[in-house]
Amino acid sequence: MRVGADNIRLYIKITIAKKLHIVYNCCMRLKGDSQMKIKVGIIGATGYAGAELVRLLKQRDDIEIVSLGSRSYAGTPFSNEYGALRGYEDDECAGEDMLEMSKTVDVIFTATPQGFYASQLSEEILSSCKVIDLSADFRITDVNIYEEWYKIHHPCPEFIKEAVYGLPEINREKIKNARLIANPGCYPTCSFLSIYPLLKAGYIDPDTIIIDAKSGTSGAGRGAKTANLFCEVNESIKAYSVAAHRHVPEIEEQLSNVAGRDIRISFTPHLVPMLRGILVTAYASLTKPVTPEELHAAYEACYKDEYFVRALPYGTPPETRWVRGSNLADVSCKLDARTNRVIMMGAIDNMVKGAAGQAIQNMNLMFGLPETTGITQLPL
Repeated sequence: MRVGADNIRLYIKITIAKKLHIVYNCCMRLKGDSQMKIKVGIIGATGYAGAELVRLLKQRDDIEIVSLGSRSYAGTPFSNEYGALRGYEDDECAGEDMLEMSKTVDVIFTATPQGFYASQLSEEILSSCKVIDLSADFRITDVNIYEEWYKIHHPCPEFIKEAVYGLPEINREKIKNARLIANPGCYPTCSFLSIYPLLKAGYIDPDTIIIDAKSGTSGAGRGAKTANLFCEVNESIKAYSVAAHRHVPEIEEQLSNVAGRDIRISFTPHLVPMLRGILVTAYASLTKPVTPEELHAAYEACYKDEYFVRALPYGTPPETRWVRGSNLADVSCKLDARTNRVIMMGAIDNMVKGAAGQAIQNMNLMFGLPETTGITQLPL
């Protein structure tokens, strides 16, 4: 028993020392000490979202990418797969041992398929570093709903309650103190930001929400799939996962939190022949007569202080090309008085605000940095 108690005390001392080291580094960065860098590890670095993380983080002087994890390309220089970064990131990719990575970094980004991250997560990892998960493993608070929609067993549901949903526009303060972030999906990010102002204002009936969404092919991931080949998608557009898309429960949960009760939506995603971008067009019935000015004022009230969300002039349709390559979200709406409905519209880059950019936005908050650090690139 004596040995056990000593081990426990030693473990506690190491854990506290690690946390104090992270806090010290944050303080030094805030003081402008350029030598203090956030040490970053990325698992799934050679996927589209992982590579976008590398591209954005390599433009910062306060970041050191310590480890690039890739199951498929371990031992291969990263720039062999992404030649645009040749000379900027030429380190070889390592394996995907998250526990080992956690011993050398301040934060780990996991850009992996559903189930992988949850299968490796442990208290030891979270006691050593912060984690920002770009998969869906911790976005849904009801493990039964997660398992129903994703058709896999959740190996560590004990961490679900701790995970903070990483949408800064609504969870900023919680994110600052979190050690585990569930980075939102691309469709949920764009859908929520488009609908949120009018739902919050009580202008729309939550039971009538219909979302039509369109995504570029990068949203399907880098894995080789016949349905995503150029010859299959070029000069064509199609709906997919009709009435069965895995992002439905995530969207419903976040909108339900705003409505104060459970709601159900109709959601249909479409694949369009472009590389990146999300366009959402959502519809809902009005709960009372409102003017265009009142509708637009609801967007202004929610987003007037948000750097990354642009409330466009009333009735202006967002376009994916106006946000491409940026962490911006453009939103707008238009009243259809004839049908007593309102059309809510939004556009984001699915690889930036829908994935890597938002993850970095969360990291900035977690480390006490200005939220916009390193992600203010203008649209292409």
